Amino acid sequence: MKNFNLLADLVASAGVSIGTDKHNDIVINDKHAFSQAVLQQGTLGLGESYMAGIWESEQLDDVFYKFLRADIGGKVKPLKLLPYAIKTRLFNLQKTSRAFTVGEQHYDLGNDLYQAMLDPRMTYTCGYWQDANNLEQAQLNKLDLICRKLKLEPGMTLLDIGCGWGSFIAYAAEHYGVKCTGCTISKQQVAWIKNKYAHLPLEFALQDYRSLEGQYDRIVSVGMFEHVGYKNFADYFKVAERCLKDHGLFLLHTIGKHAQTVKTDPWIDKYIFPNGYIPNMTQLVSAAEKHFVVEDLHNFGTDYDKTLTAWFNNFDQHWPQLSKRYNERFYRMWKYYLLSCAGAFRARDLQLWQWVLSKNGVANGYTRES
Repeated sequence: MKNFNLLADLVASAGVSIGTDKHNDIVINDKHAFSQAVLQQGTLGLGESYMAGIWESEQLDDVFYKFLRADIGGKVKPLKLLPYAIKTRLFNLQKTSRAFTVGEQHYDLGNDLYQAMLDPRMTYTCGYWQDANNLEQAQLNKLDLICRKLKLEPGMTLLDIGCGWGSFIAYAAEHYGVKCTGCTISKQQVAWIKNKYAHLPLEFALQDYRSLEGQYDRIVSVGMFEHVGYKNFADYFKVAERCLKDHGLFLLHTIGKHAQTVKTDPWIDKYIFPNGYIPNMTQLVSAAEKHFVVEDLHNFGTDYDKTLTAWFNNFDQHWPQLSKRYNERFYRMWKYYLLSCAGAFRARDLQLWQWVLSKNGVANGYTRES
């Protein structure tokens, strides 16, 4: 009970009530198991104990919002995670031999899952909610915003590094007359693109970004940089510089964080995005400035809160059909993933950055589209 009371006081300092009553923000089904998991394994134990049904919450997103605003995670120092911290510092977890791991474990979970959760274009990145009141419109806004920031014109060539299910390259080809090439490390995504966009002149490849060749008028990378890893940032920007024509533009869309740390959240790493890494601004600029001029930086991280909430609502609504393939433990894992991340963006612990970069600086300056 001592350990549980210690945690209860810590949680209460964030304005979150904890106990066995259903009216609490966090309802504990096993106090001992909960205390042991969190004190020994920190956020990994917190997530795993939720997946196991040891605790419940009707407002996971709000609980995480409050935890992060109060920096609760920084006040728990679990010794069992020390080997994980050492591993992330010493080893290149995103080296070429590991490039396809996240595709196999996350993006290839099943197109049925992502069709149920995402918008009709299967856009698995933050929407742009200005003048939008639903997920589909927010994603269309984002796609068009990127096209306008890149100042696309008919006949231009464009490379999409990490093209996902092809929503951007298809939109750019349809609405801006651009010749698009996309690369991905997901077999399921390639299959989807081939079927969905057979009528469009798109080129794509199942390959790691480090093997990309050729030169393009424009480059875009939306929600892929989070898989590069800080030990590979320099190589990533070298590839982008090599593949961009001298007077071209490169738009990089990525989640970002404040903390200057080489660690990622151990639960997210284990269950959702293996070998993922969220960059901080210092790391990103330090790697990019050797190759590019920063023309524009746009932060609309709060829009990810709305996007993740919409994804969860879709997932939850379609769960009766999805449950025929995925089990209850998966439901709890996916709910925890989507809503904990929503809380993190709401707390401004995570950001969403769109960078517009050029190789030599745009003559007479760059004008932001909004």
